[in-house]
Amino acid sequence: MEPIADSEIKRVLVVTAHPDDSDFGASGTIATWVKKGIHVAYCICTNGDQGGEESGIPVEEMPAVRQREQREAGAAIGVTDITFLNYRDGSLESTIGLRKDIVRAIRISQPDRLVCQSPERNWDRIGASHPDHLAAGESAIQAVYPDARNPFAFPDLMEAGHQPWRVKEVWVMSHAVPDHFVDITETFPLKMAALHCHVSQTAHNKELDNMVRSWGERNAGFAGMPEGTIAEAFKIVNTN
Repeated sequence: MEPIADSEIKRVLVVTAHPDDSDFGASGTIATWVKKGIHVAYCICTNGDQGGEESGIPVEEMPAVRQREQREAGAAIGVTDITFLNYRDGSLESTIGLRKDIVRAIRISQPDRLVCQSPERNWDRIGASHPDHLAAGESAIQAVYPDARNPFAFPDLMEAGHQPWRVKEVWVMSHAVPDHFVDITETFPLKMAALHCHVSQTAHNKELDNMVRSWGERNAGFAGMPEGTIAEAFKIVNTN
């Protein structure tokens, strides 16, 4: 499906399970949007305390480290509007409470476009189908439809001044059957700069740059782009 033209998009909200998820899945595309003057905000569901076991950082210190790293990574591509919901890493479930928190984020940021993780398991990429990713993706989709636009959903949010908002479209990362590919060859250095900010998660991986480049080149190949092109892949969902 062809997405809405970027020229018609003013604001984007990216909802992910963990710090670093958006940088692995979409930061090249996000950097492209920021360069076009689109405001991008992040809503990160967990505190990330179960990641980085190879870093030597005590688990009780990890949430603060992960937040700092994510803010640095966001700054590397021009994103400074970041909300942390601080659910426990590894225990995220698609609950009414999580949906409500994401609805609040949607109504506050009022995005035209929302980016989220796939709620469907991808058996070809088990790492992309972390249980937290599936829960965050499912909750984000449910928040977009029907909740965020429904004035009868979560009346206390209305009482707090958070008016209903209709997200025009959703871009799903890590979907098994993507239908839209973004050329990020020019912004790939920014993507890698963002990923390298996540020191607790990536410093041990000496092949990180080559690994991420190979993923992007594979995406570009699927899309029929010229050899040497790097791309990110999405499933586009029209919410009308």
